[in-house]
Amino acid sequence: MRKKITIIGTGLGGLASGLLLSKRGYEVVFVEKNATPGGRLNQIQKDGFTFDTGPSFFSMSYVFKEFLDKCGVALPFEFVELDPLYSVNFRGDDKVYHLYKDVQKLAQQFEGIEPDFEVKMQRYLKKSKALFEDTFDIVIRNNFDNLFDYITTLVRVNPRHIPLLLKTFWKHVTEHFSSKEAQQIISLVAFFLGRTPFDTMAIYSLLSYTEFCHDGYYNVKGGMYNIVRGLISELEKRGATFHFNAEITDFAFNGNELTAVIDKEGRCYESDLFLCNADAALFRGRVLRRKAYSEEKLAQKEWTMGYLTFYIGVKGKLPQLDQHNYFLGTNYEEYANNILQDPDTLQKPYYYVNVISKHNPNCAPEGCESLFFVCPVPNLQYKKDWSDKDAIVDSILEDFSNRIGRDIFPDIISRTVYTPQDWQQEFNLYQGSGLGLSHKMMQIGGFRPANFDEQFGNLFYVGASTVPGAGLPMAVISADLVCERIESLAHPHRND
Repeated sequence: MRKKITIIGTGLGGLASGLLLSKRGYEVVFVEKNATPGGRLNQIQKDGFTFDTGPSFFSMSYVFKEFLDKCGVALPFEFVELDPLYSVNFRGDDKVYHLYKDVQKLAQQFEGIEPDFEVKMQRYLKKSKALFEDTFDIVIRNNFDNLFDYITTLVRVNPRHIPLLLKTFWKHVTEHFSSKEAQQIISLVAFFLGRTPFDTMAIYSLLSYTEFCHDGYYNVKGGMYNIVRGLISELEKRGATFHFNAEITDFAFNGNELTAVIDKEGRCYESDLFLCNADAALFRGRVLRRKAYSEEKLAQKEWTMGYLTFYIGVKGKLPQLDQHNYFLGTNYEEYANNILQDPDTLQKPYYYVNVISKHNPNCAPEGCESLFFVCPVPNLQYKKDWSDKDAIVDSILEDFSNRIGRDIFPDIISRTVYTPQDWQQEFNLYQGSGLGLSHKMMQIGGFRPANFDEQFGNLFYVGASTVPGAGLPMAVISADLVCERIESLAHPHRND
């Protein structure tokens, strides 16, 4: 008789895990809080426009390919490589920097700004490559049974990287580049981890290698939500079942085994095994009621920033924009240093604009554009009142209009705004923190909430707040790692 596994949540980590487990003979059942699958990897369809709600591109395409090959399915969505990766605009400067993977082509844009840019960039990327190659398979794509296991694994990493544990991403970048333009552009990738270059460790400069050398960035044809659609289609072919509008709020157990999870309507889902794709720390605290994850303990942890996201449908085309665009103010360092705690910095923000309709014409009515704005903001620990959201959005749209030389206000057809309050309510994100737990030293690897439960031997975790961390490729790796755990429980002597 097939073993049944109930997966709580339908984010990318949960869906990927379900696909691999169904390949290995498990009966897979999903219970999802919302009416649609995908978690943060979702979609808004409104007024004839389509918007990605969260992730708008991804890296490490080989992680997806390798994993799906292991699942025994062809890639169920199409993706295209970005070139340029994105563009960067500085307030007060008409020059637009296009981030090409071709370093020589990239360097031409820094002539007269950053002397010997190409030489400096090659030197910086060489260090990023070494860091990636020395850590990725050993540390990131690895399970840890306990803290000792994690520490002994770290010992295997080349000791030349130890200094990067002791400095910030910003410090590392400023040691290689002298101009504010180069420093700010190269350090932008730290924001992708949900913090800033000033409080992110320099070891994450390995991400620069994945950007410019190793694999680059990709978009999904038709929008990122086609990843979810493709995985759901494959899961349904294998008989997986889905229960929506089912937020898990309670549980039942017998000794050291979880026997059922219970939703807020009192519906009970019994199973042999359980896999939680909800936030690993929050679920332990609010559902399992663990003392180590009490509200007081959760508040003491370091969380990622919040996100103010808004989805704007406009009449008319914007050919001056790339698909992915970053707009920086004149106070990058001040803004980044204060962003988590000082709402006043919102008046001169850094923000990102995704023009999904640029290469996906079906995502907007003819002659229109779908714009997705993301502005990093304090999470609800530091800014609880978002009654000023429309004023903030208007200020950003005004700045955007000035920067592109066109007033878009009269042409706005559709407008939707999500604050950290909405992200918290919609996806159970602690205090509206966009990417869950931060990636500081004491919250990564063996210090991160484990992907197996401390009490129940048949409960596991997958997703951003367990190992290895946040990001779409990390969610897929997280699925691979937790399935390895589950399989080792069922087949203790299997080694695959």
